[in-house]
Amino acid sequence: MYSSFFGLNEKPFSITPDPRYLYMSERHAEALAHLIYGVKESGGFIQLTGEVGTGKTTLVRSLLQQLPDFADVAVVLNSQLSRVEFLSSICEELHVELPEQRNSIKALTDALNAYLLKNHSLGRRTILIVDEAQNLRVDVLEQVRLLTNLETAKQKLLQIILIGQPELRELLARNDMRQLAQRITGRYHLEPLTRDETAAYIEHRLKVAGAIGPIFSAAAKRDLFRLSGGVPRMINVIADRALLGAYTQEEREVTPELVRAALAEVYDRPPAGFSWWQRPWWAHPAALLGLGAAGLLIVLASGFAGLQWFRINRDPGPAAAVVAEGPAGKAAVPLAAPVAVPLAVADTGTPALPLAPLLRANIGRTGTDTAFSSLFRLWNVDLNSQTKRPCVQAEDRGLYCLYQRGTLDQVRTLGLPAILTLRDSNNDPHQVVLAGLGAQTAVLNIGGTEFRVAIKELEQLWFGESLLLWRPGTTAVKSFLPGMRDPDVRWLRASLARIQGKPAEPMDSDLYDEALAGRVRDYQRDRRLPVDGMAGHATQVAINSDLGDGEMPRLALAN
Repeated sequence: MYSSFFGLNEKPFSITPDPRYLYMSERHAEALAHLIYGVKESGGFIQLTGEVGTGKTTLVRSLLQQLPDFADVAVVLNSQLSRVEFLSSICEELHVELPEQRNSIKALTDALNAYLLKNHSLGRRTILIVDEAQNLRVDVLEQVRLLTNLETAKQKLLQIILIGQPELRELLARNDMRQLAQRITGRYHLEPLTRDETAAYIEHRLKVAGAIGPIFSAAAKRDLFRLSGGVPRMINVIADRALLGAYTQEEREVTPELVRAALAEVYDRPPAGFSWWQRPWWAHPAALLGLGAAGLLIVLASGFAGLQWFRINRDPGPAAAVVAEGPAGKAAVPLAAPVAVPLAVADTGTPALPLAPLLRANIGRTGTDTAFSSLFRLWNVDLNSQTKRPCVQAEDRGLYCLYQRGTLDQVRTLGLPAILTLRDSNNDPHQVVLAGLGAQTAVLNIGGTEFRVAIKELEQLWFGESLLLWRPGTTAVKSFLPGMRDPDVRWLRASLARIQGKPAEPMDSDLYDEALAGRVRDYQRDRRLPVDGMAGHATQVAINSDLGDGEMPRLALAN
């Protein structure tokens, strides 16, 4: 109803767990890393808990989208089952043929064990995800524990991930659950968002829905955090109602008053766990009367004191020329002129250019092919748009595409030029190359010409998608996982030794042991990468950037 009024493509605050809207706060990123690590390692349990509405189910949906090809997954959503129903559900999810004695726990377990052994012989991993696990009956939890006894001489055949509310932690802390609790190899508890994360979460969802400008005022975001407690689902419910209220009043900006009115409409009374102080002070006359005159004066005094990635290719048209004022005493420069500007332009003190007019002026030079050509040129590679797709052509030259979704700080961490998709006021996409990035400004390469723009404007038009090229330092593109044995593990040891200034002993070992995983975690923590102990592609890109390959283009510093 209100989507078109605010220029949105869809409702941004639906409570449906859509992975596209997953906001990767520091807590969510770490929780997802725990889950991915659990999927790629075999044996035992992974436990993920969190309050109602903190994003557990959305996180699981995101995990399912990132599963490796060698994984088969059974997801049990209805946890209020008997032992027989629970085992039958697992078999049905994995397409295991049910035995004739369908009510026999032994027959069901034997059928499942045969399937797991066959899967293991084929080099496949089997994962069981149980949602709302706090509702599992004690005898079913015991059956879950017995499933981990299905194993070979070297490893477990089934990896189990338990997802639940905080009550799950209390349940597993019981003395009669200690056998199961001792088999949990990873635990993570999702906390609500902080105030800053809540503001970023609101903007993230609005951008994914197609917003091109601010809709919630800063004060409204603060009130949303205060009234929701930072719980994403409650933020969604209140924000959705606030948008509807703004629409009915034909207000283009959501104010704190609209947020408070939305809370009153959604909830008859403050939700459980909400303190009385989270409501406006004037809503509690009885409390004020109890303060007395002096207390009332104190209160009054205190009151005054307190994308679809690359989905559209435009037909190239004539690039319009925009003239920007140069520094004092210098001639104006036509921005769209096809003149290569060196990266040093970032340090000249040239005023940042308005981004939206810049995109409109260069509308014929912000297509996918042009952006890839500009990125390839930075790597001294020519792109032939008439043959293979760009990423396939890159692989022919020993380069690989890495697509990511995140923040500018994450792009900065990897230190390489990247293609960004921006959207103008008409919601039309523009692909540009980020060539430089500073504290306040960024350098964009558009068709071979570079322009300096304000980061604030860039963040308003960017939805978080980026794509970069990188050259692996190993013989083949691969991810390094703890426990694997590979000759290229020596490259990882040598690289970390150079960067961290101390040997990653034993330097000649090709085993990715726990000590090496610890060194990787230390490196990831220092570089503000997801800390999972796995040397995936993003971690390798950061390592290569730190090693300073002379042929590698670098993301310039913009001042």
